[in-house]
Amino acid sequence: MRHLLAVAAGLVVLAASACSAPIPPRSAAPSATPTGPATLPAPTGAHPVGTTALYLKDTSRPDPWNLDADARELKVTLWYPAEQRDGQRAPYMTPKESELAMGRYGIAGIPDDTLSKTRTNAVKDAGPTGRKLPLVVLSPGFTNPMSTLTSLAEELASRGYVVAGVDHTYESYATTFPGGRVAECLACDSDTDPGFGAGVVAGRAADVSFVLDQLPSRWDGSGRIDRSRIAMVGQSIGGASAMATMVKDSRVRAGIDMDGTTYARIPKSGFSRPFLFLGSAQHVPGGRDTSWDRDWKLLTGWKRWLVVTGAEHSTFTDASLLAGALGIKPAYGVPPAARAAELTRTYMAAFLDQHLRGERQPLLDKPSPRYPEVKLCAPDKKTCA
Repeated sequence: MRHLLAVAAGLVVLAASACSAPIPPRSAAPSATPTGPATLPAPTGAHPVGTTALYLKDTSRPDPWNLDADARELKVTLWYPAEQRDGQRAPYMTPKESELAMGRYGIAGIPDDTLSKTRTNAVKDAGPTGRKLPLVVLSPGFTNPMSTLTSLAEELASRGYVVAGVDHTYESYATTFPGGRVAECLACDSDTDPGFGAGVVAGRAADVSFVLDQLPSRWDGSGRIDRSRIAMVGQSIGGASAMATMVKDSRVRAGIDMDGTTYARIPKSGFSRPFLFLGSAQHVPGGRDTSWDRDWKLLTGWKRWLVVTGAEHSTFTDASLLAGALGIKPAYGVPPAARAAELTRTYMAAFLDQHLRGERQPLLDKPSPRYPEVKLCAPDKKTCA
């Protein structure tokens, strides 16, 4: 059943039930004067950030959504530590993508290209720097393009990670390929099909494995990547896909699911690689979404289950950062945009630093007075504190 997912700022994103349990909708109509173009928060790491895009074609399999395509095309956006701090900032999205986003979000009364004017921090096509850098694969939520995780990607790159963000073609409102060709959301018409969620995560796992296969030969900077240190992070069904990918591909050493119902079946013998659940109130132990309870019992290695007080499904994306530009007032009780970004960036970086760099992070072991919104859950007791 299709439903509306409320984002942290009150923006409504159209999504499928495969993403998470239903969340009561809020109005998507602008309720305040737009503030002008949104600006993503500056990364806090030591490195300037560069970004570039790769376009890959997997001829070994047909596209699962486009019956007329005998190959799977993918757009992969890379963020990485760069040689230069100055230069042309990469666009957040194209005017056409912004137009399609506005239509999907149900936003009217402001220019269609508003989101394309969002100010990013990464320098387009800047030269990469560094050596033996860990790699983080990002996968966005259903209907959302990779751009909705840009703030997190820029932060990780500034901290010395290479980030590969995968646009899963036909599963978001827009993926733009060279020449301006736009692939819209064909999968959106299939979200009520039996087994939809399991099919999506299986397809995304195949996408990610293909990207890992192709990256060494398709990016000039790939020699800087330490391929023994790879993690995957996703939001919503992208988080579910992190689990699915790890089950199928041993190259991915650690994973994070940000508020996504899981679908992939973990072997009954258990799963020992590190995994972090980070969610909203719908994902408290014993809550309405029981997929994490099911999987938790089979995670035999390092694991944590965190819930953010007041968070909504899209708190862990750029949604709240874009709200002011759309003239939308933050919802009561939801973490403010800057705080939501700080929480997401901090806990993602802590997990990755611990499991890809071997740097122990006490932040992950107990509640922090600096981040009282983040509750550490004890699933056996069905509590979070």
